[in-house]
Amino acid sequence: MLKKYLKRFILLLFFFVILLALFLRIRYGGGKEYTDVSTAPIYTEAQTELFFSYEEPIGNIAVSRDSTDQRVFFSIHPESRPKTNKLMVIKNGKASPYPDAESQSSLFKTVLGVFVDDQQRLWTIDHGNHGFDPVKLLAFDLKTDQKVHEHIFPKAIAQTFSFFNDLSVSPDGNYVFISDVSFFRRNPAIVVYNIKTGKSRRILEGHEAVKDEGYVPVTPARKMRFAGGLVDLLIGVDGLDVTKDGKYLYFAAMGHSKLYRIPVKTATDFDLPEEEIDAAVELVGVKPLSDGIRTDFNGNVYITDIEHNGVYVQEPSGKAYTLIKDPKIRWADGFSLGGDGYMYLADSDLPNQMLKSKKHMKKHAPYHIYRFPLID
Repeated sequence: MLKKYLKRFILLLFFFVILLALFLRIRYGGGKEYTDVSTAPIYTEAQTELFFSYEEPIGNIAVSRDSTDQRVFFSIHPESRPKTNKLMVIKNGKASPYPDAESQSSLFKTVLGVFVDDQQRLWTIDHGNHGFDPVKLLAFDLKTDQKVHEHIFPKAIAQTFSFFNDLSVSPDGNYVFISDVSFFRRNPAIVVYNIKTGKSRRILEGHEAVKDEGYVPVTPARKMRFAGGLVDLLIGVDGLDVTKDGKYLYFAAMGHSKLYRIPVKTATDFDLPEEEIDAAVELVGVKPLSDGIRTDFNGNVYITDIEHNGVYVQEPSGKAYTLIKDPKIRWADGFSLGGDGYMYLADSDLPNQMLKSKKHMKKHAPYHIYRFPLID
């Protein structure tokens, strides 16, 4: 009798494993490789300057543009499962926890996106373990280093299995735009938050511009495929940024071939029906598989090229080209525009930290921040 039940159990377990594998393959797998749209780089490798190195994987960066007190902030990538410090600041060549060591565990859990706005506030977004914990937006006044804003997103906005990743703030300091990658739920969207009213809204959910097209990144280190080939890194909307004149929000899905934009006036009108917001999306051009996006004061859009160790640029004229190809960049992650004529780039080396052991991550340390001069 015991053998009979044991056989049934093993048979049921076998069918469960098969069904789980099919589910993972259908929902998260089957990624295809993307065409190489990169060009010969404009910059030489010498123009990619090593700015800072750190022993733990770097997430995103934000640079204050105060010429008298420029500081560079960076998150420790939550995929690396940091145990102590989560947010750091570089000053005088050294990194220290921000705002201090004592408040790291109380303020942050899985902080990733960081951004310094024109009001000299540092904004951070914490995805709360993919929405299982509170998804939290914080702001710190860089003059006092005190917390000046906190918002916990309601579940209708920050859903379970969401992934609030990158963020940008409008130049007037009134709106925050956040990308919900939504790898697990597969319903990416852009979240718009009104700082004054505390109201938020998900926009473009279900729109083709924020979804991936089934492309899986292939880097020199590895194809981003996991679980024995069942799961691919198929990522929706990730990088986004508001232009310096406040007119447009540029955005792109990592696994998408196109760059898009939407008028800020449209995106921030909470009374507009979804159909009108969807209709306002504009196609800008073709891009590489990308992570971060940042714009400069001349309207150029800088896009990371995660497959080719570099940076791609889309000019307002429509001209697009590869700016940087540099093998020392392992995963071009996020940008920040400095006040010193440089664009700063975080290299998270995601292939060597995602689902990897601490021992593996330590072996591939240090992790780097680079910078390069803005184009003329």
